[in-house]
Amino acid sequence: MPLSGRCSVAAGEERWEEIGGRENPFDGPPHALYLPPGTDYRVVAVTDLELAICSAPAQSGAETLLVRPEDIEVEIRGYGSLEREIRPILMEDRPAESLLVVEVITPNGHWSSYPPHKHDREDPPRERYLEETYYHRIRPERGFALQRVYTDDRSLDETLAVRDGDVVLVPKGYHVVSAPPGYDLYYLNVMAGPVREWRIQNDPDHEWLLK
Repeated sequence: MPLSGRCSVAAGEERWEEIGGRENPFDGPPHALYLPPGTDYRVVAVTDLELAICSAPAQSGAETLLVRPEDIEVEIRGYGSLEREIRPILMEDRPAESLLVVEVITPNGHWSSYPPHKHDREDPPRERYLEETYYHRIRPERGFALQRVYTDDRSLDETLAVRDGDVVLVPKGYHVVSAPPGYDLYYLNVMAGPVREWRIQNDPDHEWLLK
């Protein structure tokens, strides 16, 4: 997925010319190319390029798919200082074996992934086990954001000051992000698990905010 710039991709007999085109990740929805497991591919930068390669273990996967900006149904989620922009790129409505990919834009002064939620156990239909990473970009780049990851028993309770270009692993527990005033936050979520369903549990202490 080109985060910025354009590239051409070749995989087997197929070729995609000059996909991408954003100046930066804040500049509208992306192009993204899904390739099934075991596919040899070659990426050639057409311009200056920042490329995200999102992967997860898989056996069979699905057919090759190019997702274009116009294919992405942008959603505004939350209200007030909880409002953020969601760009679902490769979620349950598009085929894959285990991979889930989404972009989120959090305006300055807002909170995201909020209320704090988790997906660290198999408890269907309420919750599914999904590993997750956050790749952060901040505008202007000299800013920072805050991310907290914690469990009910507080055996894990970490609050991180993330800078532009940082990656945060969420091994388990609830997680939440805050964008300070003056600095917009972008993050790329990459998730995967044994069952490809995004089912979460909110922190019961804060779930009242949804009501």
